[in-house]
Amino acid sequence: MTVFDIFLFGVGLSMDAFAVAICKGLAMKKVNKKQCFLIALFFGGFQALMPFLGFILGNTFAKMIVAYDHWVAFILLLYVGGKMIVEAIGEWKDKDSVTEMDPPLDLKELTLLAIATSIDALACGITFSFYDGFNIIRAIAIIGATTFVISTGGVYVGNIFGSKFKAKAQLVGGGILIFLGVKILLEHTMGITLGF
Repeated sequence: MTVFDIFLFGVGLSMDAFAVAICKGLAMKKVNKKQCFLIALFFGGFQALMPFLGFILGNTFAKMIVAYDHWVAFILLLYVGGKMIVEAIGEWKDKDSVTEMDPPLDLKELTLLAIATSIDALACGITFSFYDGFNIIRAIAIIGATTFVISTGGVYVGNIFGSKFKAKAQLVGGGILIFLGVKILLEHTMGITLGF
């Protein structure tokens, strides 16, 4: 798996965090840089932690699923990507409204949001364990940094443009994860390499 592949995972996985960051930005009259940093730190941190936990879990059970690993990766990514697309369609039907401007940042709520938006990364971490000699530290650094930057951008996008990008971000993220799942399946079953 190339660095670019891992970056794509990072982008795809961070779209849920991006959507929540947009909502946080919507509620700010002017971007609070301290709150923005904490939001990005929580989302980036949990987005890095979850693949690591998934990687450990996958390695623990690797011997049992080694013959089917590409199918497991494909099904997990298809499920996660499909769920993001369904949620995105739901967002278009049910627009969020902001009821309170400049609310204080609740760290308990932020922790729950960071966990909720990074659960999908746990499944992706399991797929990483199927690759021999996979450098999980490099992967979680890329995914965490990507999510940090994208979440920071989400706060600013929400503050400036409103919620119109929220559903589109989830749609793009879901599409990227499904693409990666298909790519893994083609490489393992048919020997087709897509060149990156």
